[in-house]
Amino acid sequence: MPLNRDYIGRRYDAEGTFEVGREHIRQFADAIGDPNPIYRDKAAAQAAGHPDVVAPPTFLTTIGMALRGGGPIGDEGLGLNYALVVHGEQHFTHHRPARPGDVLTASTVIEEIRDAGANELMKLRQEIRTTDGEPICDAINVVVSRGTAAGAS
Repeated sequence: MPLNRDYIGRRYDAEGTFEVGREHIRQFADAIGDPNPIYRDKAAAQAAGHPDVVAPPTFLTTIGMALRGGGPIGDEGLGLNYALVVHGEQHFTHHRPARPGDVLTASTVIEEIRDAGANELMKLRQEIRTTDGEPICDAINVVVSRGTAAGAS
């Protein structure tokens, strides 16, 4: 069954917030195997021009998983069967690095749903901001819904 195209433009605001901590940043840097000292050592981060340690650029993928709220993936009206989903693409536009003490929230918008052969591609834009409204990052995620395009057999 095809995805519901009426959902293009729909916005999903996360419930709650996520406070970034030094330990979150260190654990993420360890998990991805990045030894850069600006993720662990305040003095190294300050020498690089930052006020404190900073999070690796891909750290913000964890925000969507940490914040409450159904988002488009859990919205039954969209018609997405998560068992048929594979990750297609991800990119980030960073306005500044996330730092300890940042309290973040996010909104996700369905920007596009289109057919690609028998599959559908759904482009999601997640806007990550501080609770004061300062933009931190815009993350684009494209998911592939396998075999759900109209006319697919």
